[in-house]
Amino acid sequence: MVSGFNSLRNPLRVVAALVVTFVLTACQFGGGPVTLGGPRLSGQTVNVAMLLPVSGAGGDAMLAQSLENAARLAAADVAAGATIQITVYDTAGNAATAATRAQEAVAAGADVIVGPVRSDAAAAVGVAVANSNIAVLSFSNNTEIAGGNVMVLGYTFANTASRIVGYAAQQGRGNIVLVHAANLAGEVARDAVRSAAARTGATISATVPYEFSQVGVVNVVGEVTSAVRSGGANSVLLTSDSAGALPLFAQLLPENGLGTEVQMMGLTRWDIPPATLELSGLQGGWFTLPDGGAAADFNARYAAANGTPPHALGGLGYDAIRAVTQAATAGRLGPADLVAAGQVEGAGGAFRFLPDGTTERALAVAQIVNQQVSVIDPAPRRLGGPGL
Repeated sequence: MVSGFNSLRNPLRVVAALVVTFVLTACQFGGGPVTLGGPRLSGQTVNVAMLLPVSGAGGDAMLAQSLENAARLAAADVAAGATIQITVYDTAGNAATAATRAQEAVAAGADVIVGPVRSDAAAAVGVAVANSNIAVLSFSNNTEIAGGNVMVLGYTFANTASRIVGYAAQQGRGNIVLVHAANLAGEVARDAVRSAAARTGATISATVPYEFSQVGVVNVVGEVTSAVRSGGANSVLLTSDSAGALPLFAQLLPENGLGTEVQMMGLTRWDIPPATLELSGLQGGWFTLPDGGAAADFNARYAAANGTPPHALGGLGYDAIRAVTQAATAGRLGPADLVAAGQVEGAGGAFRFLPDGTTERALAVAQIVNQQVSVIDPAPRRLGGPGL
């Protein structure tokens, strides 16, 4: 994901790209429904291989350390009589290296693989260890790689779209103009919103793609406002994030006559970075969040144990080990066993693996009120029904 468009009158000081960045490395490696039970565990020790970009470029090392710290925090929660043994393997942020390290981990007796971070590496690892039937709990949010022995732990567009679109339909705001970038990430987001609308009874009255550039955004602003008026829409759903087109849309749509009678909604976190909350065009807008109570508890425990706050994605390391611990009580850790384990209490609230290898998470709906986050529909404590 590129940085925010740089000619805004009040540009954001953009932090590192959000989880959505991982979608941009999508690879068609999905293996269909998850496979049946994995190898039976021996004794009460679960050998977890963590594949992390310890020596990777950029911020990879910081992310790797946070994921490991969070995983060890979860391992410490395990009841007496059982042991989670975590061994870290350095992928260097490289898919081929990750595949080699995964094979080494299996040969050394790993019961389950946690990681890698990015989807290309996770897909390569899934192929490399497919014959062993070892589950791979990737930190990616790219649903294209899910299935077979690969599980996806990240927050997905499908999950977020289901929550925000479903809430909009319940509140009588289900006549939606959908605005997305004409690139891979934007098209994945578009399809997730369309599927969510079909399930929840919402209507996508118009879909407006735009070239992923400042000029591209400027060129479609009039089209968005016209689509709202001509279709009688009462909501606009923006799939972009703060590192991309969101600030520019927030500035230009109100300037072109889109008023507060139209509900603004987002498919990404509008509180990251916090400066996003100051954008006048997003006041009153809706977006989703993890469970605030669970997240605050995890962040406090992590900081107490490590002296610093976790990385924004660090909680996924905690979630992985919590899921492994819960499934291990049945004596197996194959993908289907992780699905059968049901709801897990994670760093951001309740979640569960679905039969297609993706993850459903309990999310809250928040609104920006006076440049602050206000939760208007809390995350559910229990995930009901058969899942997404």
